[in-house]
Amino acid sequence: MKDAIHFAIIGFGEVSQYHAKAIAELPGAKLAAVCDRNLDKRKKAEELYGAATYSDYHEMLQRDDIDVVNILTASGTHAEIGIAAAKAGKHVITEKPIDICLDKADALIDACREAGVKLSCIFQHRFNPAVMEIKKAIREEKFGQLNFGAAHTKWYRPQEYYDQVAWRGTWALDGGGAVMNQSIHYIDLLQYIMGDVEEVFAYCATRAHERIEVEDLAVASVKFKSGALGMIEGNVSAYPGFYTRLDVYGEHGSAVIESNKMKEWKLKSGEGYDSGQEQSPVNAHYYQLKDMMDAIKEDRQPFVSGAEARKSLEIVQAIYRSARTGAPVKITG
Repeated sequence: MKDAIHFAIIGFGEVSQYHAKAIAELPGAKLAAVCDRNLDKRKKAEELYGAATYSDYHEMLQRDDIDVVNILTASGTHAEIGIAAAKAGKHVITEKPIDICLDKADALIDACREAGVKLSCIFQHRFNPAVMEIKKAIREEKFGQLNFGAAHTKWYRPQEYYDQVAWRGTWALDGGGAVMNQSIHYIDLLQYIMGDVEEVFAYCATRAHERIEVEDLAVASVKFKSGALGMIEGNVSAYPGFYTRLDVYGEHGSAVIESNKMKEWKLKSGEGYDSGQEQSPVNAHYYQLKDMMDAIKEDRQPFVSGAEARKSLEIVQAIYRSARTGAPVKITG
């Protein structure tokens, strides 16, 4: 057996630093290769991590020592690259979203299943202690019947954010704006905590930016299959930028997570919440990548599988369809 699981990264942009640092910190993991078309980024990968570098991912995928490929490119390319990696016999991790349309996501899920490789999508906040504690309390029925849940993303992106990268703010490669790109993390948490969504009704707008095709502000009403109600706010026009928040209100208690930390924990039973050691974003990536390593060793599905990642994408697509048609949209699953 190999002494380490070898990772490769495709797309060495801003988010790659979370992945690369997590790999460097993980016992039994090694960053073997990095692919990026930008020469300066390839040099940075060589200097910081000693990784072999490539400008063509097809060439990199020919290496037989690579076990896992982390795909950190434009959202609309995730499935295409992931399918190529699966066909090369590599396990696949994509950044969120799994892709920008359901057909492509399904093609990636099918390709990984047919190749017998694992597929995971980065929703690292599921590994945060506050989220895990709420999920555990719900399983133990400490909240009783869940009545309301909300996901808020109240951030700010200056015009330069979109201007500096050509594919940002485009339907073709970004797949959407504040909802698809920024808010999808807390949309994932909302459905993970509250359960499956039945229907959404949404409005989307572009209010604070120029030269983008997509929304910078969206609101949606949500009906869950349980009968609970909820809402989603996706906002990158909230100057100067505030917080993300998850609200969970149940029959026997309520909880609020703000910026990944427990802000409110109120149970009728009086049971308290021990905050303990809150995780940084790097640590959250660490635990998700560790889960992929464990899934490979134990031959099980990763905690955030392709099928799990598909759920938030379907909700996002329903929000966009509702905003376009002015009508509620059912989630078919």
